[in-house]
Amino acid sequence: MNRINQKLQEDKKILSIYFSAGYPNLNDTVQIIQDLEKNGVDMIEIGLPFSDPLADGPTIQASSTQALHNGMTTQVLFDQLKDIRKTVSIPLVIMGYFNPMLQYGVEAFCQKCAEIGIDGLIIPDLPVDVYAEQYKATFDKYGLKNIFLITPQTSDERIRFIDSVSDGFIYMVSSASVTGSSAGFGNTQETYFKRIADLNLKNPQIVGFGINNAETFNQATQYAKGAIIGSAFITHLKENGSKKIAEFVKAIR
Repeated sequence: MNRINQKLQEDKKILSIYFSAGYPNLNDTVQIIQDLEKNGVDMIEIGLPFSDPLADGPTIQASSTQALHNGMTTQVLFDQLKDIRKTVSIPLVIMGYFNPMLQYGVEAFCQKCAEIGIDGLIIPDLPVDVYAEQYKATFDKYGLKNIFLITPQTSDERIRFIDSVSDGFIYMVSSASVTGSSAGFGNTQETYFKRIADLNLKNPQIVGFGINNAETFNQATQYAKGAIIGSAFITHLKENGSKKIAEFVKAIR
């Protein structure tokens, strides 16, 4: 069974952390992953830096730009992660945009992910219709889960279609904005969370965008299986380097 599916079966709320590979320093990637697992994080999203990250807010964009300046590329990331499964057992997801994957070759990219032990991909600019028609068979061949995003504006019909072609979790964007822009959740978000919960989808939902402390983590997971923290962790890395990861995680739960 895929590690994502195994983790989702556990009787706990999932804490997933996102960071940009190659940030703050090019060779910090593996150490950050190891430290996050050691301190109780359930799943990690490894950002593959891209020059035009449409869904990312200024914090993640800045970290992505710095990582590119540091020399991060698709091949460098694969080289860094080639032995990751010798030390890390939690689910690992690569989050990136489709252009670098097309340049690498979609099947070659998926094959490499399978070889090094990546469990899934999040590709915000790959439409679910295109994925279902052209790429799902390739992802299935290599045992990769493709994780799709939904927003408050996504129709129930489209959410049900996403649910039907998914076999992992659904990334529930908390608001119609970029990452790092929310200061908390109000009635609008809570109504949205409840609306999605009431759809009784077969795939659990994990909330992203706007989770930055214990309060927002608890709010987000009231109706969902887990939550993803990205911008707040990258800010922590900016201020502390790759140190004090234990303190960051402990403050969330």
